[in-house]
Amino acid sequence: MSLFERYLTLWVALCIVVGIALGHFFPALFQAVGGAEAAHVNLPVAGLIWLMIIPMLIKVDFAAIAEVRRHWRGIGVTLFINWAVKPFSMALLAWLFVGHLFRPFLPADQIESYIAGLILLAAAPCTAMVFVWSNLSDGEPDFTLTQVALNDTIMLLAFAPIVGLLLGLSAIVVPWQTLLLSVVLYILVPVVFAQLVRRVALAKGGQAGLDRLLARLQPASLVALLATLVLLFGFQGEQIIAQPLIIALLAVPILIQVYFNSGLAYLLNRAAGEEHRIAAPSALIGASNFFELAVAAAISLFGFSSGAALATVVGVLIEVPVMLSVVKIVNASKGWYESGAAVSRRR
Repeated sequence: MSLFERYLTLWVALCIVVGIALGHFFPALFQAVGGAEAAHVNLPVAGLIWLMIIPMLIKVDFAAIAEVRRHWRGIGVTLFINWAVKPFSMALLAWLFVGHLFRPFLPADQIESYIAGLILLAAAPCTAMVFVWSNLSDGEPDFTLTQVALNDTIMLLAFAPIVGLLLGLSAIVVPWQTLLLSVVLYILVPVVFAQLVRRVALAKGGQAGLDRLLARLQPASLVALLATLVLLFGFQGEQIIAQPLIIALLAVPILIQVYFNSGLAYLLNRAAGEEHRIAAPSALIGASNFFELAVAAAISLFGFSSGAALATVVGVLIEVPVMLSVVKIVNASKGWYESGAAVSRRR
């Protein structure tokens, strides 16, 4: 993990301060940026989102899906957590905490929007950052690559239906045209473009050429993320200043779902007898979120100044420290994990 990535939470916190300050002193500028739309898509943010996502997707080798048979237990556990547990558990937690327990402390007109943002955050499993978490937990790199490639493929088909279902269950009107447009713009187009760039880079320079390209693109991806956050908090600044408790309250269901889903994935892998090098990244992939996609979809569906956009940004704010704590837990518990009866039988 680079120095920049290690302190991502610090940079996000600085973006909050800068964004709020700029939004307060230059409101006309942010209104102009917010108005630069086409078909309900904010064009400046779309460009920044692509800069964030494409370098991460270039890393993914979709040919790795052919290796799914080698780690079918871990793959099965992770898919179950990512697509059958996490979105629905987050919807339940959002309904419980934001819709009921925290309702008196939150702006009444943003309650449904906050719930929608939390659902968007949980509906897309993480892609790029899990390579970092897997490496820190001594995870099996082939498993991690296979799982990421498989999740990205499923996301093309499952993201919109799951979000639409859960938003409908939460009594939130689903703007289907905008949701499907978000899937095309922020999943389909970046995946296709990234894979074309990957093929060209490999054809010209092999793996070394691809690594050099990724090294050049990575800073642009992180800068685009931070620039997007400055814009988001520029729009959200007045609301945050008025009620700073909002961020802490929105963090509660996110934290609970991270530890719940990572713990469940870890235990299911242990019961299945999967080795620790598979269980560790499985738990981490099961818990983390593709927050770049969530931010983009929230902006497209509900707008810059919505509670949904703010809820997804809270996910960005706590992603790194929370996932590092999960890494520490799975590393510290390796001895306990390998003492499991099912794991011992397969060794």
